[in-house]
Amino acid sequence: MNSARVRQAWWAAALASFALASAVPAQAALFSDDEARQGVADLRKELDAQQARLARIEAEVQDKRALVDLAAMIDSIRQDIAKLRGQIELLGYQTEQLDRRQKDLYADLDGRLRKLEQSQAEKDKAALAQEVEKQTYEAALGHFKSGNYGAAIQNFQAFMTQYPQSKMLPSAQYWIGNSYYALRDFKAAIAAQQKVITGWPDDPKASDAMLNIASSQAELGQTATSRDTLKLLVQKYPTSPAADQARQRLARTGTR
Repeated sequence: MNSARVRQAWWAAALASFALASAVPAQAALFSDDEARQGVADLRKELDAQQARLARIEAEVQDKRALVDLAAMIDSIRQDIAKLRGQIELLGYQTEQLDRRQKDLYADLDGRLRKLEQSQAEKDKAALAQEVEKQTYEAALGHFKSGNYGAAIQNFQAFMTQYPQSKMLPSAQYWIGNSYYALRDFKAAIAAQQKVITGWPDDPKASDAMLNIASSQAELGQTATSRDTLKLLVQKYPTSPAADQARQRLARTGTR
């Protein structure tokens, strides 16, 4: 019931009470005082009842308004909760994506770091291996320089076995031949130097090996063969320092 109807009911009850009160004097001649009093009392009871009813109606209206307001408030709160849940889900998704990206980034960085560490370790290992290789070669050469030719031969042979891919193999083989020459084992010297020419014909030591072969042949009394070797040296390696020495020797023997 709305407020307009409540007001109409209240005014109707009031008017009825007033009408009844006005009618009492006119009926005094027909009814006794007790009856009049009883009538007034009844009207008052009816008025009180109507007023009580009106109060109840107003209370119900107030309660209904409160319920309507409460329902609207609850609906608003539910909407806010729905929005918050949506925001929470969005933040949760974004957080999950961020965590995944961070994990991917960490995995990528970790992989790159491992590769760099591995690459650096390999470089360090290679550098160390080269240093050890160089020291081994220098140790063998040290025996030759000190006149310990037998030890030089053994150490250079061990070096070649230990480092079969070394860039210093032609030099090691050359010093083996030179060590045999120093020991006056000229045939062994020729065989050793021939390995240099055959195995590494483009290496700078090849011309030196050919010069040493010519020297060994001369020591064996193979003069003509020695001259032929010197001529071949000049022809094959014309710009080498060994070729210059070969020309000088040929000039001394009157051979060009």
